[in-house]
Amino acid sequence: MLPSGSAGEGVFEEAGVMTTRSRREVVTFKHPFRIRGIDRQLPAGDYEVITDEETIAGLSFEAFRRVATMMMVPAEGSAGLATEMVAIGSVDLADAQRIDASAPDA
Repeated sequence: MLPSGSAGEGVFEEAGVMTTRSRREVVTFKHPFRIRGIDRQLPAGDYEVITDEETIAGLSFEAFRRVATMMMVPAEGSAGLATEMVAIGSVDLADAQRIDASAPDA
C-alpha cells in the first residue's frame, strides 16, 4: 500500500482501489475539559485529532465511513513532555467542543 493525497491526509491504495484514509485536524479548547474515554481533565489548548475512514464498497460514487477517531493528549504524569494517542468517539468530541464553546470566559 502506498500513501497518497494532500498534507494532513493519507490515502492508501491497494490494486488501484482506495480502502483507507486518515484525516488530521487540530481542535482548540479554550477551557480545561473532559471527554469520555479519558479518565482525567485535560488542559485548554490545541489537540491533534486523527480520523480514519474506509471506502464504502459497491457505490457508483466514492464515499467513506468513519472507523476510528483518535486524539493526541498529554501523557498522564509527563508534565507535558510526552503525548499519547487515545481512541475517542466522534460524538464525544463534538459534545466536548460544544460544552467548551458555551462555557463563559473567565
